[in-house]
Amino acid sequence: MSLKSAGQRRGEWLELMPGRLPMPENGGRYEAVMAWLQEELAAPPKLLKTLEAEGGIKLAGDRLRLLVFPPKQSSFAPIGTPPEILYEDDFCLVVHKPVGVKVHPDGESREPTLANQVCAIYAERGEKVAPLHIHRLDEYTSGPVLYAKNAYAQLKLDAAMAHKEISRVYVALVQGTVSPTLRIIDEPIGRDRHHNQRRRVSPSGQRAVTHIELVETLNQASLVRLTLETGRTHQIRVHLSYAGHPLLGDALYGGSTKLLPYQALHGESLTFAHPLTGELIRVDDPWPQEWHRLRKQLALS
Repeated sequence: MSLKSAGQRRGEWLELMPGRLPMPENGGRYEAVMAWLQEELAAPPKLLKTLEAEGGIKLAGDRLRLLVFPPKQSSFAPIGTPPEILYEDDFCLVVHKPVGVKVHPDGESREPTLANQVCAIYAERGEKVAPLHIHRLDEYTSGPVLYAKNAYAQLKLDAAMAHKEISRVYVALVQGTVSPTLRIIDEPIGRDRHHNQRRRVSPSGQRAVTHIELVETLNQASLVRLTLETGRTHQIRVHLSYAGHPLLGDALYGGSTKLLPYQALHGESLTFAHPLTGELIRVDDPWPQEWHRLRKQLALS
């Protein structure tokens, strides 16, 4: 189902055309529409309950309208340069997060975060939209970050994230020659009681599974592509270090900083089902320029 055929935005309202619906035994058109929203459209029950209580569901003949796009002011200040937009529609936003930018404020730094920069997009446009991030990336990991632009999208995407239905693919430059036989690391990860910021492989930790594909062997380094079954803090960094191949630049987990002062980890692509249509959307994020220079340097060294 395409976004166009699924519905059309009319100001603050999403207009849908359910068509002819079977009437329930105890109820009329309104009850049939509510059943269609839950069963066919898989609309979030929590949102439907709120909309119903606030008069956000309207029926007019064959047309159904939901109050999905009310104006909302973000709690984050619009500060900094708006980030590069990789994908956007009325429900979702995907932006590129550069190296050195935190996804949201943590109370420790005064530098603009990605949350501030995203808000700057809508401040420049004069739109009252308050996007919320669906997942995070480490401060020094670059790549795509997915945002929900309204409550409908947030509830659907949060559920998809919880059910591991949002796929993220990473690339990393790691130390040493990775064996082509290293395909998976299935080792639990827990906190390192000796270091506040670190995580470590620990029998008492949470299950963590990383899939590995060797892309290219370089001089004393390897380029690998990674997908995650789980999303533990620092999972890729911990697992690759445990396997004897710390990420280049990742001093926290034993990586050399001679060529790069931060971990060589980049989110290459993001795939998710559109919260309204269910259509699979893949968003690619090109490698940072620094990576091309570094790869060339490693190939010639």
